[in-house]
Amino acid sequence: MKPGTLQLTPLRDFPAVLPGDSLGELIVAGTRAQGLLPGANSVLIVAQKVVSKAEGRRVRLADVDVTAEAQELADLTGKDPRLVTLILRESSAIIRTRPGLIIAEHHTGHILANAGIDGSNVGSFDPADGAGEAQGESVLLWPEDPDASAAALSRHVGEAFGLPVPVVISDSLGRPWRMGTVGFAIGVSGFEPVWDQVGERDLDGRVMHVTAPAVADALAASASLVQGETNQGQPVVWADGCHLRLAEHASAQQLLRPLEQDMFR
Repeated sequence: MKPGTLQLTPLRDFPAVLPGDSLGELIVAGTRAQGLLPGANSVLIVAQKVVSKAEGRRVRLADVDVTAEAQELADLTGKDPRLVTLILRESSAIIRTRPGLIIAEHHTGHILANAGIDGSNVGSFDPADGAGEAQGESVLLWPEDPDASAAALSRHVGEAFGLPVPVVISDSLGRPWRMGTVGFAIGVSGFEPVWDQVGERDLDGRVMHVTAPAVADALAASASLVQGETNQGQPVVWADGCHLRLAEHASAQQLLRPLEQDMFR
């Protein structure tokens, strides 16, 4: 991996995204309006929320039929049984619970609170609802296939600018043994998300045996500093200067530790 200078540029005044919108078109238009021209070392980092909104992954809690399993888990955790129903629907396993918290393995393999379901910055369920819908009455699910969503954006934006455009779809996750959240890659397209440096040499000439930076996660974490978590409204960030290993076939699955190597489950 070559050292360089990383520059992060958010698309400012990004419009509200509605179900069915072409997120790729919005990104291309915003990039051109800001006078940006992606280059050979440009990467696009897109917050999961706008991807989910465009893909119609918003769910009104009033429309959820609570299951018996969800009600039982809701009683144990004190969480809304409608939300718990969705968590179970989006998960392949429940990893840990305590009052007020459910850690789940999303069906994509990522482990996180509430299977990634979030009620912040969701917006009204329908443009006609305006302020009429009570805050918190709808939630947003992850894209069904974040890697496929990243690949679709990569194709669309790449065709518009005439060059390969690597894409990261990011979300903010908590981490075991650490306070706070940080950006993680949940969808990847166009480059190797883990840069295997085994066999390379350090400054002293020693051969590296286990070094493998999670480049996609590092980009997601960097972009999260300018995307913000509250009212910044900058879900799309261009990163320039990061040297990547381009790859036709890439997946955020490459960032997940195999179960046989997991020391904590």
